[in-house]
Amino acid sequence: MRTLYATAVFMLLAGSTVLSAATYKGQKIYIESCKECHGGGQEFAGSKKQRTWGKLMDNKGEKLADIHLSSKKATNSWEYFKSRAFTKNARHIEDFLVEYASDSGNVPACN
Repeated sequence: MRTLYATAVFMLLAGSTVLSAATYKGQKIYIESCKECHGGGQEFAGSKKQRTWGKLMDNKGEKLADIHLSSKKATNSWEYFKSRAFTKNARHIEDFLVEYASDSGNVPACN
């Protein structure tokens, strides 16, 4: 019986870590997709508070995508924000932005 409980707990813990967002993945995505226009992640993430980033990233980053899609300066990023890759990675990007927001007290290790 103990083995059954131990297995169940292990499966729940393993499943929850797979489903959760990862700051390091968000940082990698930022570097690959956003750094060219927005500069280093520390300055960009630190430009807003945690709550503001959270609101911008609601509904898989819908508001952030809308800002980019309505800006003529961001035409190079339109394809990315319309793609499934953005909606798939939005939770990681949000985790990165919230983790290093101006009111978080955290600083990314490298940009």
